[in-house]
Amino acid sequence: MKTYSPKPIFGAKGEVTPRVLVAPQRYVQGPGVIANLGRYISILDVKRVGLLASKRGLLAEGKQVTESLRERNIDTVMAQFNGECTLEEVEGHVATLGGEKLDCLIAMGGGKPVDAGKSIAYRLNIPVVIVPTLASNDAPCSALSVLYTLEGVSDVVEYFPQNPALVVVDTNIIAAASERYLVAGMGDAMATWYEARACYSNPAATTPVGGRPTLAAYAMSEICARTIYEYGEEAGAAVAASINNDAVERVTEANTLLSGLGFESGGLAVAHPMALAYTRIDSVHHNYLHGEMVAMGTLAQLALERAKGHSDDALKATEFYARIGLPIHLGQLSLSRESTAEIQTVIEATMANPLVHNMPMSVSAEDIHQSIYDAHDLGIEVAARIGDEAYRRQQV
Repeated sequence: MKTYSPKPIFGAKGEVTPRVLVAPQRYVQGPGVIANLGRYISILDVKRVGLLASKRGLLAEGKQVTESLRERNIDTVMAQFNGECTLEEVEGHVATLGGEKLDCLIAMGGGKPVDAGKSIAYRLNIPVVIVPTLASNDAPCSALSVLYTLEGVSDVVEYFPQNPALVVVDTNIIAAASERYLVAGMGDAMATWYEARACYSNPAATTPVGGRPTLAAYAMSEICARTIYEYGEEAGAAVAASINNDAVERVTEANTLLSGLGFESGGLAVAHPMALAYTRIDSVHHNYLHGEMVAMGTLAQLALERAKGHSDDALKATEFYARIGLPIHLGQLSLSRESTAEIQTVIEATMANPLVHNMPMSVSAEDIHQSIYDAHDLGIEVAARIGDEAYRRQQV
């Protein structure tokens, strides 16, 4: 069986670390574009493809996909994703699909089936096409997958030599999904700017592909955050009413394309290691989305930056999160200041992740501990002033 690349290939020891930008070969976004998937995918000269999606996805959007492929005389082999992106799930599909003589694999759905699809396609040595049905995270464009244990705890990151061949985002589908998913995607995407900014400020920081951040990724990360700050509230309100409009289009692109390119080629710092650490807490990973955990990680990173005199965006971000419904204090992740054992677990798991040292200042366990509490205290103050109506609406 083909194995995954255990680490990035750029920036080998003793070499000058190059600036590296990676991206999918093509990105298509718009209302109704899933109906044209057969035409878009024909550029890959495929005759037989696999379609990985949840049971619901295969019955819903899967029908549109197979009809579009049939119009181009492309055969489809269905594969049902069973809910968790684990090594066992990946290897099971590799065994099942290995004899199907597929030309490519379409991975459709949220972040976990998308990541599983990338891992499966790599092992089958075929291109992967991503069709996100949610704008809840920035996984679709990247050349890496986060695998989890059977219990849902983050386990390992797999790096691949190529990004997806094609990403197709139908914004009518995005607008029809729950508002919570779009808002969680904003939480994941907003971190892109703050983490890329930290990495760019640290000459020793490297990106997930092992290179130095590029100016292009830095710029995309900045416009990603600017777009969300400007259009996020309007987009959330539109999706709550199942309306697709310009704000939804802009925020979907920010959540999916800008954030995807920005994090992979711009770098990660504290926000994402802390988000992955939160998955070790049962009450968190069973009840909250990746982007909601990233939001709390971002606020802790900004609290750390404020304490170290590096930036003062903590209040701006906290107030914005409160208005769109992202968690802003520990109570909104089913924790509290008194959850000492759980918080210690988060601190230890965060510090065990080397990405925390991409920050442009030294970071200790004590710093992480204090940043969690500083972010929590600020969140409590903002919630008392702005209210938590948006957050409560997301959690229904």
